[in-house]
Amino acid sequence: MAELLWILVSAMLVNNFTLVLFLGLCPFMGVSGRVATALRMGLANIFVLTITSMAASFLNAFVLPYAPYLRLISFIVVIASLVQIVEMAIKKLSPTLFRELGIFLPLITTNCAILGLAIFQTNRGYDFVQGLFFALGGGLGLTLALVLMASIRETTELADVPAMARGMGLVLILAGSLSLAFMGFAGLFSS
Repeated sequence: MAELLWILVSAMLVNNFTLVLFLGLCPFMGVSGRVATALRMGLANIFVLTITSMAASFLNAFVLPYAPYLRLISFIVVIASLVQIVEMAIKKLSPTLFRELGIFLPLITTNCAILGLAIFQTNRGYDFVQGLFFALGGGLGLTLALVLMASIRETTELADVPAMARGMGLVLILAGSLSLAFMGFAGLFSS
């Protein structure tokens, strides 16, 4: 159980996909304007990451030992299919959220954090349960990064920010500061 907890915390904080490994920056920069939208995007990513982890475990167990040359293409096909299912479900269940997420929802397909999860999980040799904890930790870390950035951006709207630093300049400064803070977790769990 301690190993599963370590995998979860490591993926969430120590090796945060967005703030440490710099994966998934497109939704991080684009959807982090409002906390509610960032949280929903994070939940959509958690769902896709979890399903991708299950699919990667299946592929690693039953397909890729016989055709290892299909590894990357099979991961891409699975991820694209899963995102289309999520997109259709959100469009049907919450048209408002679908409009809020806009182009960033289909961009989950090309979100390198999703593909990175499948590749990292395979390279680390995680079994099914370890892969699920890895996906959950990665998704929670991505959601945490999105919500932190969105809350800071909402707060800075009320602050007196110089005109030169407004907009994407401020977002990049905030992203760099958050990244530095999360890189501090690297020494937290060393033995």
